Amino acid sequence: MADLVSVNYTKYDGTLHWNLRMRRLGEDDHGVWLGLPGGTFMRKGYGPMVPIACAHVILFPREAWWTATFNAPPRDTEIYCDIASPPKWVSSHEVTMVDLDLDVIRKRDGRTLLDDEDEFAEHQVRYGYPADVIAEAEAAAQWLMDAVGGRAEPFGKACEPWLGMVDGERP
Repeated sequence: MADLVSVNYTKYDGTLHWNLRMRRLGEDDHGVWLGLPGGTFMRKGYGPMVPIACAHVILFPREAWWTATFNAPPRDTEIYCDIASPPKWVSSHEVTMVDLDLDVIRKRDGRTLLDDEDEFAEHQVRYGYPADVIAEAEAAAQWLMDAVGGRAEPFGKACEPWLGMVDGERP
């Protein structure tokens, strides 16, 4: 059985945000890849379990201010990037990062969108984001808009073998 990893996104004040357990698939030049088949679950904080209909993989890059989720069809969101603090591996079985609100999304029809700018502005005040955190988040969002929209790797075909490892599996 593959190693399971606890994936814990928090907010800047340390409160638990989205969290789930995923299977370690491996790593490459882009970072560490974790995945789950459709029919699994995740949670927001300590709330109820939320079903995940389609297989997906998440890339945790090394020293970058984002994570990227790649969804199997028919999900209309192909790629969902969370702007976050660089992933911190607490142990080989736990990764954590601070969600910084901004998201870069690529739809299956090719549109690339920047989402939650209002939440980012609101949380800068609520949580007191330092200037360097704001600058890193904004730079990551701009870089992702260009890379994801332009299908630069890892936002081209790099996810395909990883997604193939979990697509069609049963939980």
